[in-house]
Amino acid sequence: MIELPEQLIRLGAQAASKDDAIRQVAALLAGAGNTDPAYLQGMLARETQANTYLGSGIAIPHGTPDTRHLIHRTGIAVLQLPQGVSWGEGGEQVRLVVGIAAASDEHLDILRRLTRVLSDDDLVERLSTTRSPADLQEALTGTRPPAAAPAAATASLPFSAQVTLPNPLGMHARPGTALAGLVRKLGARVRLTRHDSSQSADALRLMEILSLGLTRGTTFTVSADSESALRAVTDAIRAGLGDDLSAPQAAQTAGQGRVPEWQPTQVGATIEGVPAADGLVIGETRQYAARELNVTDQPGDPGEAAKQLDSALTDARGELDTLISRTRAQYGEDKAAIFAAHQELLGDEGVVQDAVNLILDGHGAAWAYQWVTQERISQLQKLDDPTLAARAADLSDVQRRVLRRLLGVGEERAYEGGPAILLAADLTPSDTARLGPDALLGFVTAQGGPTSHTAIIARGLGLPAVVAAGTGLLDVPDGTPAILDGSAGRLYLNPSEADLQSARDRQGVLNAERDRARAARHEPGATRDGTPVEIAANINRAADAASALDAGAQGVGLMRTEFLFLERDSVPSEDEQEREYRAMAQAMGERPLIIRTLDIGGDKEVPYLGLEREDNSFLGLRGIRLCFERPDLFMPQLRAIARVAKDHPNVHVMFPMISTLEDFRRARAVLDGVREELGVARIPLGVMIEVPSAALLAPLLAAEVDFFSVGTNDLTQYTLAMDRLHPQLARQTDAMHPAVLQLIKLTVDAAEAHGKWVGVCGGAAGDEVGALILTGLGVRELSVSPPQIPAVKAALRQHDLPALRDLAARALTQPNAEAVRALLRP
Repeated sequence: MIELPEQLIRLGAQAASKDDAIRQVAALLAGAGNTDPAYLQGMLARETQANTYLGSGIAIPHGTPDTRHLIHRTGIAVLQLPQGVSWGEGGEQVRLVVGIAAASDEHLDILRRLTRVLSDDDLVERLSTTRSPADLQEALTGTRPPAAAPAAATASLPFSAQVTLPNPLGMHARPGTALAGLVRKLGARVRLTRHDSSQSADALRLMEILSLGLTRGTTFTVSADSESALRAVTDAIRAGLGDDLSAPQAAQTAGQGRVPEWQPTQVGATIEGVPAADGLVIGETRQYAARELNVTDQPGDPGEAAKQLDSALTDARGELDTLISRTRAQYGEDKAAIFAAHQELLGDEGVVQDAVNLILDGHGAAWAYQWVTQERISQLQKLDDPTLAARAADLSDVQRRVLRRLLGVGEERAYEGGPAILLAADLTPSDTARLGPDALLGFVTAQGGPTSHTAIIARGLGLPAVVAAGTGLLDVPDGTPAILDGSAGRLYLNPSEADLQSARDRQGVLNAERDRARAARHEPGATRDGTPVEIAANINRAADAASALDAGAQGVGLMRTEFLFLERDSVPSEDEQEREYRAMAQAMGERPLIIRTLDIGGDKEVPYLGLEREDNSFLGLRGIRLCFERPDLFMPQLRAIARVAKDHPNVHVMFPMISTLEDFRRARAVLDGVREELGVARIPLGVMIEVPSAALLAPLLAAEVDFFSVGTNDLTQYTLAMDRLHPQLARQTDAMHPAVLQLIKLTVDAAEAHGKWVGVCGGAAGDEVGALILTGLGVRELSVSPPQIPAVKAALRQHDLPALRDLAARALTQPNAEAVRALLRP
């Protein structure tokens, strides 16, 4: 709510002219620090462009767009002129001058209230003659606050830090939404500034954040008004803002066509695009175009137009609430999060502010909103990164939702007709979710990208999809027989009968493969010749256990306990930790549960722990090193784990960031002391192999540990001396590099010599190429994200162990990761 302190109200004033009145109200704003004194020139210039008279003796002078930078803080000032002053060529008499400095959308509420004031002649008369500032405060803000001192002008943000974005798909709408929500919760002021362009964004304004075009590895500065806010925001960014940091990077997957595993022999034409969602379907084409929205500028009363915009935004938010609930129930939380991001776009302060400024310039609400949002859509479409450019479809979706309300147009029409292959210039996420699998066999769009939210929803619905197929797609007549191959990114038109039958045969093969993988997901992981390979899950909380087991997990290969610390603002107590570990152990039954002790540091930081900043945190106090320095964190965690292990023999413990034999022995001694104190039997104990020294010391460690688990993400960056978040180097940190594979082979050989086993819990385990080569190297446990489990099991069942051993041996002799991956290409 905008404030109206008493010193911004001047009662019983006199003005010799309209310009004199504007100078007086501008002086009130400047004196309170809301504006630079030069803002007056913008207010005077505005009067030469448009009449700011509202009606009923009220005027709302404000500056021009090119003087908006002179606004320090949103605010209003009121000049009461009981005798009136002439305003405009029509001789209107103004008795209340409400000067507006519009630096945010908060003044929307003022305009709504002024609209109500205009309709009440008695209230206008009272406000024009009252001697009590509280009357004006109540009318314009809704409350009668006590007199307030002027707020200081906005100062520069004094605290800053550099961060590198870890998100595989860049700063797209969902992490941007999480960032804005965090900043809003903190009540802080935060800005992001790119190093390579000095372009900056207010962290509360999602459109500004997206327009920065931050991709994985981009380094930028975060500035905040408090040290605590800075820590909270930078820690959240480094943790991924809710994104899965193990997902493939967009630049490595987007737009890479695949060699088709199936092709027709005689078709009328082939349209090629970019694969967006796998699948092969046969059907007829149907063109789809959303209802055209014709927006014309219809100037009117600014107060009424502001009221219309506010109502449209409120109604659109209600629509999204319903859509979020329905999507969550039908397709899951991750798909619903797409429309939660739409809500953030809907409430973007910059969009609303600019639209209101156009309304104040005399434009209609629909025209103003379309102009402002279209400008931002165009900016997004021009971004070099395809993932971020694809976010333009999200804003287009939001734009249509609001414009429909402003124009009085009903819901988008549903697609009519039997299931078909839909062809469209583009589809919004709302289109895709609304149409669904009952109406679609699949779709092809002329525009769009494989990492768009539309593509994500298509994959969630199991709909084959191809995007970026070009405008020629829109010339294909309805009813054209076609075959859509989503995995190859191709639409085949007018296929022969032989090709149709061949496609049906291929469908049968694909469906059988998928069904077999899904049906066999609960079978033990193994190669085709029966060599067991345990396929476990990487999870964060006990709540994740059910979905992991449903996906076919044979246990938990990595429970990341740091999430108990990251998802809160205080240290979890020993009892809280015990409850979480116990719930996980019970959910697993007899299946193994490997609990990794606290792994904080590097790219995972916890602001409330008060840890000192390090110039190179990846080489500093992280993992077990931090635990040694902070027994207040380490001891309660070990006691909580030991208490659970006393009742659940499936519990294993794993120490992170072990780089020396002394590290392991010291950590083991601490755990042994806790066990003896609590009367707990021996717990299976392992270490992470994530630094080269640990791999080189594996022959010594193997004599004392029960198992190894390789963290390929960190092992790769430490081996290649390449920060996996570095803007130029991140794409080269591929765990299939022969140097990394050599260290894994050393670890496996050492473990086998002592009768121990080796698992992998890094990103390479869930990569089909990685899973096969690691198995060939001798790894016997792969811990992956739950959705990857059926596919990894299915991939292993297609190969005998001797062939995988030969594959791994050849991989060790290759010059680089690309050559290793080429070994598995047809």
